[in-house]
Amino acid sequence: MTVHLITGAGSGIGQVLARRLLERGDEVIAVARDAGRAREIAAELPGISTLVADLSQPGRISWALSKQHLPERIDSLLHVAGVVDLGTVADLAPAIWEQQLAVNLVAPAELTRLLLPVLRVSGGQVVFVNSGAGLHAHAGWSAYAASKHGLKALADALRAEEAEHGVRVTSIFPGRTATPMQERVHHQESADYDASRFISADAVATTILTALDLPRDAQLTDLTVRPGR
Repeated sequence: MTVHLITGAGSGIGQVLARRLLERGDEVIAVARDAGRAREIAAELPGISTLVADLSQPGRISWALSKQHLPERIDSLLHVAGVVDLGTVADLAPAIWEQQLAVNLVAPAELTRLLLPVLRVSGGQVVFVNSGAGLHAHAGWSAYAASKHGLKALADALRAEEAEHGVRVTSIFPGRTATPMQERVHHQESADYDASRFISADAVATTILTALDLPRDAQLTDLTVRPGR
């Protein structure tokens, strides 16, 4: 059975992706920030397994995982979780920078580091769900875009380093997607939210599945997804 470990399975793209993987018979393990959230995810996605690790505290991920049973095989590590807080460089406090860098960049790096030995054995794949902000930074998006630009650099370096071990690395760059996070962004922008204007979470999940299912003689390295209208 194919085994996937995913962050961000509690909502949005991650939840849709986890559900579709479960529906096709794959084994899915979700990383949750605490035991309560793990129970909620398990109730929402029957058949899923959970691990508890707080991505906002990357330095404690190793300790958290050491107290739990890790799978002996992982075919894909799917980094979908993310946080965003908008603001100008003149206004953003260090704590806002630190939170976004921790969850969006440092935690994926640390989780990948810890699981690379297992991924190497299976010839697995690491997928980073990035953002259009990881390619272009706009006013008010400095901290989030910086974290996502860093995530692209992480993926590029990892791809070069792990090619000899047969580990594939993919970055997905969705444009604005209809998720609870996007709704929060619109609230921060003081803008009306109309989900029909944006990419569906299901469309992004389909893109990720395409990258996962590609034959082993090829890999999708960087894939940008934009609204169809």
